[in-house]
Amino acid sequence: MNDHEWQEVIGTIGIFVLLIAVVVTIIWQGAISLRAKAQLARESEYKKLAEAAVTGQQNIERQLAEIGGQVSELQSRTDSIERVLKDVE
Repeated sequence: MNDHEWQEVIGTIGIFVLLIAVVVTIIWQGAISLRAKAQLARESEYKKLAEAAVTGQQNIERQLAEIGGQVSELQSRTDSIERVLKDVE
């Protein structure tokens, strides 16, 4: 092989290395983009889950307040019944 043939071989190898580097970079960037989209979707689902949890907690808090009012009412009724029974004795 003469010098000209070696230059062609080295140039061909260089072009293949360049093409491989470009293809790998494109694939790498595509994978990064897909991972970012998946992370955004996951964060959106977590946000929906957190909002549902907050709504559930607010409903439970409201129900507990109602139950607390009912227990207070029962306590006052029980107290009045006890007073009546003490007066009757």
